[in-house]
Amino acid sequence: MFNSFSRYQPQLLGILRIVTGLLFLSHGLVKLFGFPPGAQPGQVELLSVVGIGGLIELVAGALIMIGLFTRPAAFIASGEMAVAYWGFHFAPDNPFPVANGGDAAILYCFIFLYFVVAGPGAFSVEGTNRARATRT
Repeated sequence: MFNSFSRYQPQLLGILRIVTGLLFLSHGLVKLFGFPPGAQPGQVELLSVVGIGGLIELVAGALIMIGLFTRPAAFIASGEMAVAYWGFHFAPDNPFPVANGGDAAILYCFIFLYFVVAGPGAFSVEGTNRARATRT
């Protein structure tokens, strides 16, 4: 029964990419512009470690969300999340993700690694450009 759902894999991959990119982009918005107000960590210095992370989150999140340069953007974002986990969650606090707040960083890291291998799926700029190129 569940094998019949596999035909929707490209669409579900595209939806996962869009939602993940939008959520990742929102982390960059908080760090770079303090939007939405009250969200943590709030606006930070651009040329700090957290500020550079915010820039990566904003740019990579936008690229992943629209499906443009998905694989390289996801590779960079995955690396950033690995650094975030090992440098900001695991090392200073506690080795258990549920206790150190690093579970989201781990999930992002592996979802982005999946995008590196799987590509953008449906609803992407890359797919639109590819389809347009084959028609001409």
